Amino acid sequence: MEVKSVEFIGSYPSVEQCPKVNRPEYAFIGRSNVGKSSLINMLCNRKDLAKTSNTPGKTQLINYFLVNDAWYLVDLPGYGYAQISKKKRAAWRRMIEGYFAQRMNMQCAFVLLDAKVPPQRIDMEFINWMGEMQVPFVLIYTKTDKLKAHEVPESVAKIQEAILKSWDELPQEFITSSTKKIGRKKILKFIKKVNKRYA
Repeated sequence: MEVKSVEFIGSYPSVEQCPKVNRPEYAFIGRSNVGKSSLINMLCNRKDLAKTSNTPGKTQLINYFLVNDAWYLVDLPGYGYAQISKKKRAAWRRMIEGYFAQRMNMQCAFVLLDAKVPPQRIDMEFINWMGEMQVPFVLIYTKTDKLKAHEVPESVAKIQEAILKSWDELPQEFITSSTKKIGRKKILKFIKKVNKRYA
């Protein structure tokens, strides 16, 4: 798939305010500081479409981007950022849960995992919750350029082992690097394939 156009539609504090359900959409979510904004910019071939920051927890709203006037890329708030109040964390959780429960045109969620970080309990809990909610999702391993070539499969295997403690089989996975644009074509090809089923 060639990304010919990307339009920022808006940022919404609740799922009730999100755009009309008229196109397939794909949600991107992960632990704070997992490299989500960089990945979105890489996929869309833009430098500053999604705002990157060294401060975790920057994404606090549901951000919508219209790609090729055909599908929505949805940037969801990150989870696991400790330096905010319990009240704020609870509000973010309600927002995320509401999104997955109500957006019937959400075709697939991309759950981002930092390849250079050992398995995190919060990631495993979120993945298990997605399974309980029967939300279709795939995994994206980010920041693989921060590892040596032989370290990537080793790190991924540790995360896979943690997931398989609760799952019978692994979901589809993508290995990525935003700086080297690794995985871009495969992810866009996957979205194109799902879009055909939606049509």
